[in-house]
Amino acid sequence: MSETPPVDPFLQRYHGYCRGILRWSELDALWQRLTADDSAWYLYAVGETPPEEPVAGRVLAEQITALDTLLRQAHDEDYCGIVYCDDPTAPRLIKVYDPNNLGSVCGSGMGPPPLPGWVLSHDRPVQLAAPPPPAGRRRWWQRLLGG
Repeated sequence: MSETPPVDPFLQRYHGYCRGILRWSELDALWQRLTADDSAWYLYAVGETPPEEPVAGRVLAEQITALDTLLRQAHDEDYCGIVYCDDPTAPRLIKVYDPNNLGSVCGSGMGPPPLPGWVLSHDRPVQLAAPPPPAGRRRWWQRLLGG
């Protein structure tokens, strides 16, 4: 009798239910929750190598500020709708979709929905099957990480 292999905690959360963050004020509150305590988060740019170590404190706040700025500039709408979270009051996983690669996020179009551009997670991420991000996004992410 073979045993079922354990499910990776990151993948379990990633494929679980996530609620859409519809208003910019809801996103502000979510970011505030992340930076209010000293918990560490993995910031994973999908298509890149997953990070080995999480970030917290000032580094986390700076990276969230940069990501938030990018989202608001590239998604010039009066609503958010491109961020999804497992539990907005006690988040453990957040999917952030790239405004320049939305496709059909809800999956109602042809083919599978696009992968998020970034994932923030308490669990160490594993590589998601995705093509590398466009060169401009890759350069932006590398500058953000100081690389």
